[in-house]
Amino acid sequence: MKISAMAWIGITTSLLVLLAMGAALNLRFSWIFFGTLIGQALILVMVYKVLKDNYTTDKTFEDFYEDRPVPRENYR
Repeated sequence: MKISAMAWIGITTSLLVLLAMGAALNLRFSWIFFGTLIGQALILVMVYKVLKDNYTTDKTFEDFYEDRPVPRENYR
């Protein structure tokens, strides 16, 4: 089963947020240290998966922001 790029982003973010919470709650140093090593490896995997993802779009810079489309007449 192939894990999507967005799933890798979610997994990595979740681990790093849990790691930050563990550090704030005085978790043992060894857990924080190994969690940080795993988090760094996950960041590398995540970046690779995002860059190699087969994602295409028909949007261009002229389309402005996707969440608030601006009609083309307003550009000038």
